[in-house]
Amino acid sequence: MARGERRRRGAPADGARTAERATRGGPARRDGLGGRAGGAALAVVVLSLALGLSGRWLLAWYRARRAVMLHSAPPALPPDSSSPAVAPDLFWGTYRPHVYFGMKTRSPQPLLTGLMWAQQGTTPGTPKLRHTCEQGDGVGPYGWEFHDGVSFGRQHIQDGALRLTTEFVKRPGGQHGGDWSWRVTVEPQASGTSARPLVSLFFYVVTDGKEVLVPEVGSKGQLKFISGHTSELGDFRFTLLAPTSPGDTTPKYGSYNVFWSSNPGLPLLTEMVKSRLNHWFQHRPPGAPPERYLGLPGSLKWDDRGPSGQGQGQGQFLIQQVTLKVPFSVELVFESGSARTGGSQAPEQLAGSLLTHTLESHAEAFRERFEKTFRLKEKGLSPEEQALGQAALSGLLGGIGYFYGQGLVLPDMEVEGSEQKVDPVLFPSVPLFTAVPSRSFFPRGFLWDEGFHQLVIQRWDPRLTREAIGHWLGLLNADGWIGREQVLGDEARARVPSEFLVQRTAHANPPTLLLPVAHMLDGGDPADLAFLRRAFPRLRAWFSWLHHSQAGPVPLSYRWRGRDPALPTLLNPKTLPSGLDDYPRASHPSASERHLDLWCWVALGSRVLMRLAKQLGEAEAAAELGPLAASLEAEESLDELHWAPELGVFADFGNHTKAVQLKPRPPQGLMRVVGRPHPHLQFVDALGYVSLFPFLLQLLDPNSPRLGPMLDVLADRRQLWSPFGLRSLAASSPFYNQRNSEHDPPYWRGAVWLNVNYLALGALHYYGHLEGPHQARAARLHRELRANLVGNVRRQYQATGFLWEQYSDQDGRGMGCRPFQGWTSLVLLAMAEDY
Repeated sequence: MARGERRRRGAPADGARTAERATRGGPARRDGLGGRAGGAALAVVVLSLALGLSGRWLLAWYRARRAVMLHSAPPALPPDSSSPAVAPDLFWGTYRPHVYFGMKTRSPQPLLTGLMWAQQGTTPGTPKLRHTCEQGDGVGPYGWEFHDGVSFGRQHIQDGALRLTTEFVKRPGGQHGGDWSWRVTVEPQASGTSARPLVSLFFYVVTDGKEVLVPEVGSKGQLKFISGHTSELGDFRFTLLAPTSPGDTTPKYGSYNVFWSSNPGLPLLTEMVKSRLNHWFQHRPPGAPPERYLGLPGSLKWDDRGPSGQGQGQGQFLIQQVTLKVPFSVELVFESGSARTGGSQAPEQLAGSLLTHTLESHAEAFRERFEKTFRLKEKGLSPEEQALGQAALSGLLGGIGYFYGQGLVLPDMEVEGSEQKVDPVLFPSVPLFTAVPSRSFFPRGFLWDEGFHQLVIQRWDPRLTREAIGHWLGLLNADGWIGREQVLGDEARARVPSEFLVQRTAHANPPTLLLPVAHMLDGGDPADLAFLRRAFPRLRAWFSWLHHSQAGPVPLSYRWRGRDPALPTLLNPKTLPSGLDDYPRASHPSASERHLDLWCWVALGSRVLMRLAKQLGEAEAAAELGPLAASLEAEESLDELHWAPELGVFADFGNHTKAVQLKPRPPQGLMRVVGRPHPHLQFVDALGYVSLFPFLLQLLDPNSPRLGPMLDVLADRRQLWSPFGLRSLAASSPFYNQRNSEHDPPYWRGAVWLNVNYLALGALHYYGHLEGPHQARAARLHRELRANLVGNVRRQYQATGFLWEQYSDQDGRGMGCRPFQGWTSLVLLAMAEDY
């Protein structure tokens, strides 16, 4: 009853604003951005109303069906864009970011390769087997020193007393993606040490279908080579060369073991090898005492052979173990048969001194291209900062993955009067070429992260950005929705808690892919514009879905669907679709909420899509987008919906009270207690990143009366300013650094995040170069914030060897998961002052 009265009290003002908008020419209701796609839905709605209850069931069925239908617009990328015929240089790559070192093809049923290793004799029982990147396995720091995203990379990995260097380089040729070679070097961590541990490397090849592998074995379990054939790769050969001393051709004595079986499933490879390390062998180098080591069964007997003969239908798993004393280097060479046909002379094997020369020439080319692109040395940055920038870029490029599979989707079944419940359904099998936030903790695609990733990648290689955006737009369902978290394939699924596997079609995510799209528009590259012409129908459908599905309670307002329910264990129900997770919103979720950051994302989207429609000559789309863009362009619209005079900032609006706390209530634990004043409809007092969004996305005029207050709260050391960057929530907030539940520590409640700080730097740079009353102040704040942010990331990188997910606003230390070379790599663009 009380909530109804408060809602009625809010109605006249909202109604007056609606009428006022109508007289100004702005839309009083949602416009028709759905275009012809809404016609079929309208027909179903009409039929549903006519049929009553059965009609509501029909509408629910229709929604469920569309949820897992792919969008009908033409693809943004050419057919078979991932194939070796269309993109041979991208066919092979380090597209398995969750393993320390591995490569695969961009294929639905790829050929995969990988590396495992173990230090023998350090602990009783089975040695620690390293394979997949894990937060708690004690490995690190690790990461790519160089990676150009296409053909070359060098990575360093510290594992206790060991230092591993993994390198790869590709060589074009033939019709199937060319050749490539690996080199793995293992050395003692401390220079000059007399300790020479015994180490086993495990090189493996996995097929995922009917492909054939034929090993040729030499003496003592050493493979001469592995021949194979697939429909995509034709004939090929792997050769594991004899180990040598690092930087030398002197051979080293090694002991060999081999194992060959059917593919147990990619998530089970590590456990399978662990379980097979149950035989003791002796390593007997000439002139040295023998040492025992645990090895794989020492024969090429086909183990667990299925009824399908040579593993056809389930794939094969072939692994070679080589054990020897550090220091040493081992090379693995992949040679494509089609590069050796046609009567031309076969190229020299990419190994030994030729491999060394090729790796060094690629490293030098990377350094030169890096400086030409980002000009850090020219700008006076130190060698340490230049190395940080190279590692940030390389880690991001080395984290690009190729995924294929079916995600789980829960259709939006919110039909008025219907209580129908549905189970998650499988989305069609789709590919995704994307960077990932973290190889150890988030090795999969995240929609709102990817827009920030591509801001960096785009400067380096615009083609990679077109590929990634094209793949993301390929995930559109019939309504224009894209799932915010993509869990595709068995390997990805094995790394995700079950509660996060299902994506809900009612939930959005910030449309950050529009940030690199806007950069494409500014750059004017003909290849970018040609891509945007193909991508425009899908970009338009995606934006239209966002605009309609997240409509708020009053015209031109927006509300994130998918807030957590108001459970008694939660201090403030989270809003995962916003990307800002536990950032405080209205304390009591309701349909009356208006979310400021979402309004700003839609305003930015309408601006970018309008520009794109005009540039492409899409008159119909421009006419549809025009009224919405004009209404959101008017600052009075933003003021009416989100300016809170009593707070002096922009804010969310909803059913809220600050009088909430978590208090111990035995035996339940920490429980939420709501005091006085009771919640009521009001602006939400939660000063932080959300409050800054009109400024962050550069939606304010340089002469706006609101710009000064934005800079005031940004620069206030008692609020958002810290010596290490802008904190996510004001230090004065009652939610600052507060847990959201007994088991849920603070996340976006004070820590410094690079993606939003980068937006702030871009906005300060923008306003610092535009004539207006705040120009000089914005320019000064830009210099100071950049120095604080870059300086802290550099210090933490030098101290730990990692880029981190977030940084403490109190002492600057890296926090969260690591390595986090997703959007934290934006530190490179901050150093380059490239916004």
